Amino acid sequence: GLLIGFLILLLLIPISMIGEVIWEREEARNKAVSEVTSSWGGDQSFVGPWITVPYLQHRTESQTTGSRGESFTRTETKYATFLPETLSITGSSASHIRHRGIFKVPLYTLSLQVSGLFSKPDFSAWGTNSDDILWDQAFLTLGVSDSKGITEQALLDWNGDELGFRPGAGGSTVGIAGIHVPLDGLLEDETFDFSFPLTLNGSDFVYFTPFSRETNVELTSDWPDPSFKGNWLPASHSVSQEGFKAKWSIPFLGRNYPQQWKSDSGFSGAIDGSRFGVKFLVPIDNYRMGHRSVKYAALFLLLSFVTLWLFEILSGIRIHPLQYLLLGAGMCVFYLLELSLAEHIGFIPAYIIASSAIVSLIAVYSAVVLNSRKKAVIVGLITAGLYGYLYILLQSQDYALLIGSI
Repeated sequence: GLLIGFLILLLLIPISMIGEVIWEREEARNKAVSEVTSSWGGDQSFVGPWITVPYLQHRTESQTTGSRGESFTRTETKYATFLPETLSITGSSASHIRHRGIFKVPLYTLSLQVSGLFSKPDFSAWGTNSDDILWDQAFLTLGVSDSKGITEQALLDWNGDELGFRPGAGGSTVGIAGIHVPLDGLLEDETFDFSFPLTLNGSDFVYFTPFSRETNVELTSDWPDPSFKGNWLPASHSVSQEGFKAKWSIPFLGRNYPQQWKSDSGFSGAIDGSRFGVKFLVPIDNYRMGHRSVKYAALFLLLSFVTLWLFEILSGIRIHPLQYLLLGAGMCVFYLLELSLAEHIGFIPAYIIASSAIVSLIAVYSAVVLNSRKKAVIVGLITAGLYGYLYILLQSQDYALLIGSI
């Protein structure tokens, strides 16, 4: 018994080395993903649009010169932010797979149609003098976290006028990267209907923010494995092998920032916390499965060695410790074979091939060690049962603790 325990501890050394190999391969995969998304487009967070209007703020300050005190007026340019009254976003995404070496990188192209309504920016609540409002410097900003993913020129329809977006956020103090449109001479009406299309390349996530009194988002995609994330789940959704469809309807009462604020209000954290959207989930992550498989290595070694030890006790056949060690070494190879095959043919076929190979290896070797085909078949069936159990455990993530306990 002590010898079996020592051999298991000894075999945990190559198991830990295989675990390090899994980490290294996962890091190589992540680097490949980063290289592809850096030129295609990364996680996309869609914020806005909103109107920014600069204004002059006058502040009286005093300065002491010698024994006399003097006062003077300091004028600074500040910015006021105004959100739309209504916002509707309809989008559809098409999935793509790009290859970097042996690694597959899932990407998407998102086509959006954005529309809504703004009211004329109102400074009356702040008591700002109308002469201090710089209407000619006002602009509309659309926040896009990774603007290099914009693939087509975006045109804004503003009360019937067609305006082209420009790079950058336009000096907005919301603290979000994006694109903007100057609104010089275009804020004279009381309300403003707007709409524009936007095509974005991205990967992994797409997020939206509830930037109006009533925000409605409808998203369809051909990706069959969505994971809805963020501060709100969809009001309704459907998922099938052909893709998913989700709808959000969010009132402004559920967020922690108002419809308008000044530049020094500091709502960037609240805006970031109000995001909602979807992660384009990869259904089977080979490296996550590899890490989970290795966690059960000690249990598999123990059960296999105990099986051989029982045959040794019951049949009187002596098994050399080196034979235990060779058998355990074969079981260690399973995890390496599973990983290397999964990178090329996927996890499920890789698991079937790797487990079949190891079960055959152990059965044939046991036939020689135990000098009995019947006993070798029993050892092979027990080993096959163990790998079948492991597969069920890996596939049933929600019930892994229950299955493992049983």
